Amino acid sequence: RARVHDLDPAVAVGRYLQTAEDGFLKIMAKLGVCAVASYQGAQLFEVLGLDPELVERHFTGTPSRVGGTGWERITRDVLQRHRDAWETEGAFADRGLFRFRKDGEHHALHPGVFTSLHKAVRSSRPEDFREYQRRVEETPPTSLRDLLTWKRADRPAPIEEVEPVASVLRRFCTAAMSHGALSREAHEAVAVAVNRLGGRSNSGEGGEAAERFQPYASEAPGRLLSRWQPAPGDWGNSAIKQVASGRFGVTAHYLRSARELEIKIAQGSKPGEGGQIPGNKVTEEIAGLRHAVPGVSLISPPPHHDIYSIEDLAQLIFDLKRVHPQARVGVKLVSGYGVGTIAAGVAKAHADYVHIAGDSGGTGASPLSSIRHAGMPWELGLAEAQQVLTQCGLRGRVTLRVDGGFKTGRDVVIAALLGAEEFGFGTVPLIALGCIMARQCHLNTCPVGIATQDPELRRKMPGTPDQVMAFLIFVAEQVRLILSELGLCRLEEAVGRTDLLRPRAAGEGGGEAAEALDFSWLLAPPLASHVPGRRSVAYMPPYASSEAGLDERLWSDAQVARATGLPVRLDYGITNRDRAVGARLSGDIAERTAGAGLPAGTVDVKLDGTAGQSFGAFLTAGVRLRLRGEAQDYVGKGMSGGEIIIRPPAESAFASQDNVIAGNTILYGATGGLLLAAGRVGERFCVRNSGAEAVVEGCGDHGCEYMTGGVAVVLGRTGANFGAGMTGGVAYVWDEDGTGAEPSDQVRSEPLDAADAELLRELVQRHHEATESRHAATLLARWEDTVQRCRKVVPAAAAALARPQAAAGGR
Repeated sequence: RARVHDLDPAVAVGRYLQTAEDGFLKIMAKLGVCAVASYQGAQLFEVLGLDPELVERHFTGTPSRVGGTGWERITRDVLQRHRDAWETEGAFADRGLFRFRKDGEHHALHPGVFTSLHKAVRSSRPEDFREYQRRVEETPPTSLRDLLTWKRADRPAPIEEVEPVASVLRRFCTAAMSHGALSREAHEAVAVAVNRLGGRSNSGEGGEAAERFQPYASEAPGRLLSRWQPAPGDWGNSAIKQVASGRFGVTAHYLRSARELEIKIAQGSKPGEGGQIPGNKVTEEIAGLRHAVPGVSLISPPPHHDIYSIEDLAQLIFDLKRVHPQARVGVKLVSGYGVGTIAAGVAKAHADYVHIAGDSGGTGASPLSSIRHAGMPWELGLAEAQQVLTQCGLRGRVTLRVDGGFKTGRDVVIAALLGAEEFGFGTVPLIALGCIMARQCHLNTCPVGIATQDPELRRKMPGTPDQVMAFLIFVAEQVRLILSELGLCRLEEAVGRTDLLRPRAAGEGGGEAAEALDFSWLLAPPLASHVPGRRSVAYMPPYASSEAGLDERLWSDAQVARATGLPVRLDYGITNRDRAVGARLSGDIAERTAGAGLPAGTVDVKLDGTAGQSFGAFLTAGVRLRLRGEAQDYVGKGMSGGEIIIRPPAESAFASQDNVIAGNTILYGATGGLLLAAGRVGERFCVRNSGAEAVVEGCGDHGCEYMTGGVAVVLGRTGANFGAGMTGGVAYVWDEDGTGAEPSDQVRSEPLDAADAELLRELVQRHHEATESRHAATLLARWEDTVQRCRKVVPAAAAALARPQAAAGGR
């Protein structure tokens, strides 16, 4: 590294400008802002830890809820940094912003903390855990909860009357960490540990091997590379299955393997960015789980492409409750100003729980530039959600869950007093497995085999499920002791009791920060009339029977096919009130057949009319839906097999290629199956498709966005931005006069070779036979000319793509 004073001024200025521009563009991207003019004055941020007078003068109108540092402290810090810069004799000192440095910034999980935890979980001795607890609680304040404490009761509850450890453990879950970000050994060890304790582990958004969906057989599997192996009867299945914007590996079988389904709107530790996994971690195994291309980086786009409003969110909740009626469905939200309003909408949308994610933690795959200056403490989001839900009379309808940097029972109890009923642990269970906070997760070089896909490193993972269990049991025991101090016998009694919290004084370890912050908003009690409703009472009004009418009727009428595999032919009328038709039947078939489905066309359903939202959602192999009419948005969402055929009414005289027959966001996250639609479709056709085949006669903007696999055929005009973010699969586009929209710069367009032409003709022929499309008949009649006017669109990111195989849709 160059000496500070030896840099040429022009070089130094150029480097600074480049760095500032890169940072500015990244922030704009995280906020979804495309133009500087839109960014100016937008105040798309929240203030944390600044003096109210400073905020009022310089950030007028910006949300700032707890106050904090003023000009004096800021000036002191800036001048000190200036002195450090000019007094250095060599390169700038590493201040430890990302990795721990002895003389750098304080880290909550510094070596003294995690080494003491390693000792505690390996010895299982209470005195060792108390040492870990002491090291955590005696470090300088790093979070809002570090500046809070509770009021001890005049008469503590006898410890033998406090609810048992097993009852507390049922409220624990692990945070969403995917198999991909983590090694299989680590991911499975965490799941096994939490399942043994009666809690719930979270799959993350990366899919999961189907062999984990059932308890292990009597023969120990012996599949893992590390020293621990699952015991017979152990269960490596994640009870919580995420459904994120990526939809990696989301099939009907995956959904039916869960006890809870969690819709991930965003990520607390880096809101505005989707989950990320670098190409060097996308091995053959990970690519197989995610239905993606090995070696190609994957990212979940920041927005959910089927969620633009509370109504869209309600639709996805409805879809998930149809494919798996027994599962609880929750929504993961990011802590931030206004999250209470969103939580209220989620409650009204029939969710069973709301998860508030804080800014602490990481993903085991994120670049370092993604984890600084992002997100807000969960304490703020949880308090707001609790207050708004209580005041709106909605709190009793949903459970509140929270995660973000939980380390001890103290964190759990403070979260409960602020309103949480369930608690997620992320980083610290990995430390219990042996993580040493090397901060190399994104490089695939984790030295202890926890956050890597490298087989040699994975063999080094030192931990076992027993160590994760020991940590969680210690935490539950600590929770019981604190409840006793509070005079409470059950954790449920602590939920929402902000009256039992108070700020820590400077002399109690709060330091300078304790005097600068105002906790009156955070600790505000609910309105007196709503005190009884400060926690969930497990009440959720059911959907009206009319909302699930046709889907429920189809499920009932196809009982024979579901149970025996015998063919069934059904015929119905359909209206736009009939949503998610085929979802419940598909879920049952997937569970009964372990995801294999039934032979093609076993359940053959004819429908006439207008299909409502999510027609054919999560459709599985063996089900064929033939619609004469039209369909709304989300056709084939999450489809993992089967066939959907949509054709115009018999009396229609319109040219199908010039008219819309189905709505937006078709085949979102599909992993298999076949869709044939004789007409144009809306925007984001085949977004995140990773295995389905489809033929349509035109599409709107953003077609094949973020596609990772499958085959898309567009026999007509495409909108702008075709193929944006595409990393796998192939698209064939018929461009009659060469004036079609240019694809995005992330794909390349090339002429068809003989194999492409053969595959395309097979799909167009089938499209014609199924829909009787006159447009398809014309293209087949002049096939040589059709091939000349077609272009093949493939992702530029994939250096070599396998030739698409004709396997879907029963072909």
